[in-house]
Amino acid sequence: MIPARRRLLTVLAGVSLSAFAPSAPPSYSIDAIRYATVPQFPLRALVMGAPESEKLDIAMAVWLIRGSGKVILFDTGFHREKWMKQFTVTDYVRPDEALRAAGVPPETVTDVVISHAHWDHMGGIDLFPQATVWIQKDEFAYYTGAAWQPGGRHGGIDPEDIAVLVHLNTEGRLRLVDGDDVEILPGLRAYTGARHTFASQYVRVDGEAPVVLASDNCYLYRNLEARAASATFTPEDRDANLGPRSA
Repeated sequence: MIPARRRLLTVLAGVSLSAFAPSAPPSYSIDAIRYATVPQFPLRALVMGAPESEKLDIAMAVWLIRGSGKVILFDTGFHREKWMKQFTVTDYVRPDEALRAAGVPPETVTDVVISHAHWDHMGGIDLFPQATVWIQKDEFAYYTGAAWQPGGRHGGIDPEDIAVLVHLNTEGRLRLVDGDDVEILPGLRAYTGARHTFASQYVRVDGEAPVVLASDNCYLYRNLEARAASATFTPEDRDANLGPRSA
């Protein structure tokens, strides 16, 4: 029979060692929630150098990431009528309602990660009333400031979305991600450098097999296979979009 004192020391040693044991990595599920289609869109606007005659139907989607007590959206889609008039959009369901149809009430979304400030990615940030919104610090600074000054670039940016973004900041619901390779939530890292917009970001979701959600930083597998840039903030940013070639 083990004396009581020795049993106690054994238990305490086990507790002490468990404190230093590595924690299990977060386990996330990832679902694409399609909310619209943009039919017959010119491929050359997505893959630089593609033939002018090629077109494809764009699947408009937001990404639902669930796990570790979090309900996360990567991008939010759009809902303002002006964009419906400017682009041909079919099969449209407002993104919060598309999420609800997938069994997720929009008010249960805990976090929204914005890849970039374009209308079709940030245009739904006002649809998720409880969410904390994450965006690159430099993206926020540019599109709330210099983008609207002489010489600034704000193509594809909706002033109404920017006003919502600023309001979220004053409410304490905005988080600014400061640069590249930053863990913003457990098992969720943000990366920069692709330059789709001034400071666009993409994310890696950890798991048994890590998943990269690129958003418009890399539209299609064809961008990778052909080493052809996606649309970039300026034409001079295309090399940054491609990044260094792997050895």
